[in-house]
Amino acid sequence: MFGDISKANQLYIACGYTDMRKSIDGLAIMVQQTFQLNPFQNSLFLFCGRRRDRMKALYWEGDGFVLLYKRLENGNFQWPMTPEAVRIITFQEFRWLLEGLSIDQPKAVKKLASSLFI
Repeated sequence: MFGDISKANQLYIACGYTDMRKSIDGLAIMVQQTFQLNPFQNSLFLFCGRRRDRMKALYWEGDGFVLLYKRLENGNFQWPMTPEAVRIITFQEFRWLLEGLSIDQPKAVKKLASSLFI
């Protein structure tokens, strides 16, 4: 399916600002050179501009890249501002981001690995 990002194994968020004039090639080079990641892996890479009202998502579908673009008409994304850092996020954190919330929810219940009771 065209742009089915739900099939991505990992979600990476490029913290800080990204030049929103970059196209597919520019974003793929950024993933490769700045973050030392493979843009052809089954992952979704998220980027945000300085005004934090626009987001781009880069996704490799196996036969080509899909570039998704979202512009908010009101409000902005609560984007992490650590410059030149990439971070893995969950699909839940991605939903929070799209809903205008911070991906760092201190009161959210965190999932833990199962352990044995002694």
